[in-house]
Amino acid sequence: MDFRLTEEQEQIRRGVRDVVSDFPGDYWQKLDRELGYPTEFIDALTEGGWLAALIPEEHGGIGLGLLEASLILEAINHSPANAGVCHAQMYIMGTLLRHGSDEQKKRFLPPIASGELRLQAFGVTEPSTGSDTTKLKTFASRRGDVYIVNGQKVWISRTEHSDLMLLLVRTTPVEEVQKKTDGLSVLLVDLREAIGHGVNVRPIDTMMNHHSCELFIEDLEVPVANLVGEEGKGFRYILDGMNAERILIAAECIGDARFFIDRASAYAREREVFGRPIGQNQGIQFPLARAYANTEAADLLRFRAATAFDAGEACGADANIAKLLAADASWEAGNAALQTLGGFGFAAEYDVERKLRETRLYQVAPVSTNLILTFIAERVLGLPRSY
Repeated sequence: MDFRLTEEQEQIRRGVRDVVSDFPGDYWQKLDRELGYPTEFIDALTEGGWLAALIPEEHGGIGLGLLEASLILEAINHSPANAGVCHAQMYIMGTLLRHGSDEQKKRFLPPIASGELRLQAFGVTEPSTGSDTTKLKTFASRRGDVYIVNGQKVWISRTEHSDLMLLLVRTTPVEEVQKKTDGLSVLLVDLREAIGHGVNVRPIDTMMNHHSCELFIEDLEVPVANLVGEEGKGFRYILDGMNAERILIAAECIGDARFFIDRASAYAREREVFGRPIGQNQGIQFPLARAYANTEAADLLRFRAATAFDAGEACGADANIAKLLAADASWEAGNAALQTLGGFGFAAEYDVERKLRETRLYQVAPVSTNLILTFIAERVLGLPRSY
């Protein structure tokens, strides 16, 4: 396998970096203080076509693969920026592309590609179920040409800044299905109509500016025409998207890690204490060198997982391992950067403390590192199920 980037892939990286360079650290620092949303940044990415990377050309997109999409998100995070403000559109897209009807694709994909519509919200997690997705309680009852949806969702990010949301609901009671993964369905919700008319949104104050919300859903009407794929098979559709999600999050973490390593290395070369640069000390060198090595290892798994995904091959293990290694690498690199910068690492103007808060999320979500380890133990090593 050749891990060298093609000229087209290098151009993608350069193109994204050109966009990102117009949004320096002080732009993101202000948003962090004010809990704002980077509308101008999203508009610039949309204008460049980068958020439509996975949409086929016939629907107004660029028609790239997941590997190229991962390079876009990595390039964003290899800067003071945060791809978390827009990454959902990348990994949600797969569910609509692979399982949506031709009519749904014609109706939704062109305006998403142009930026007229934003698909940034993914409604899966619930307060009482968490990672035990098959036990979710949000229920959709069919009445003629509409579903009536009732339930509650939590940790649904960017709901207030999205026009559309993919919503996972139960359409058959769990006690009536043979397999607990059956009876779940995916609905495409138009939030422009739903908020205030069946969906109430409550923002959650968190340690990072991730725009997370809790959703209260009461008698929400969703047209049957907005059912994605077949009724009752939604869990499989969501799983398809989860492998993409893990690969793309791994790429973001790799970008974060490289930002931390670059910023810390530059500081260590210039900062002098006791008449010598602190980067001359092995106590500074070794943590950064180890973080670099672990980041490169995670990057190889990202490439292998993305290549398999684009080829239509099984990639569950590689996708999960890539996310695990990359999340660990970015957290390690962030801590090494903070230690290298000392007191300045806690200063907002250096962007380290903010990005460290942001990258810490990926130890927990989407899918915690412990659940990935149980997946590897059971699905790869064949060990007994632990829960």
